[in-house]
Amino acid sequence: MTALESLNPALFSRLVDSLYVDAMVMADEARSYFDRKAEEDRGGLDMMARLTFSCESLKVTTRLMHVIAWLLSQKAWQRGEITAEALSDPKYRLGNASQTDMSALAVLPPCARDLVTGSQSLYDRVRRLQEQMLQINLTPAPASDIPNDDEVPGQARDLLARLEQAF
Repeated sequence: MTALESLNPALFSRLVDSLYVDAMVMADEARSYFDRKAEEDRGGLDMMARLTFSCESLKVTTRLMHVIAWLLSQKAWQRGEITAEALSDPKYRLGNASQTDMSALAVLPPCARDLVTGSQSLYDRVRRLQEQMLQINLTPAPASDIPNDDEVPGQARDLLARLEQAF
């Protein structure tokens, strides 16, 4: 069995789908907040806090776009749109995103703080997944190898449920 075949394709597909939904929902929440409510929240801040707010909003966007791009690459590979060899190219890896300094969080309004911490958490989960895949030199099996739900044994369904809750 090759490394390509060693990852359960159903688990990986569901994990990617779940992370993708999380990323898209958070991206929509961030867009909505930064387009509408952010101006009001930013207005009550001093100049340095406004600058911090602007920088952190860019970090949120950057993290989310890196996550979405990585997940779309995984989905494209599963659909056979890119090859496993192409997927191993560094350009398909998760881009670097700056961490948020905890002191910066203290000056942010609650909604902005939630978006910053949420985007960091999502980015960190995807980064850990990528690191685990790279560590064992693993690329997931293509979607054509994914069994139907009827073919997944009960223990596997339990594991899927736990993974979905964890991510």
